[in-house]
Amino acid sequence: MLELGVFDGAYFNDYSELPADWSRNVSQMNFFGVHASQSLAEWQRKGWIFPEDPLGWFQWYCRYTMGRRVPEMDAVQIKRWKAMTRHIAQLKQNCMIGDVNCRPRQRQALLHWAYDSRKI
Repeated sequence: MLELGVFDGAYFNDYSELPADWSRNVSQMNFFGVHASQSLAEWQRKGWIFPEDPLGWFQWYCRYTMGRRVPEMDAVQIKRWKAMTRHIAQLKQNCMIGDVNCRPRQRQALLHWAYDSRKI
């Protein structure tokens, strides 16, 4: 995700708690060249930010991948991740396989959620 350019280098740029190899080749470019996220203030307003992970889902995802478990929060975040399948279905229904220019905002949003849509 970081190598592909998931956050434009602005959203999540403190990699100090991540393993060094995760942030070795961070791209400062947004892979699909589109803005596909909401502001942190909007995330807070919608109740998507938890005190344990003040930078949101990606911070939770990294910590979860590294072994941290907070069962109630994990259940909420995994449910949110699974809800992204609607975007995958829309890409499959509306785009030619491998056409990364089709629906770039949805593709960038999927990348935010750790799904590489270049294969569909």
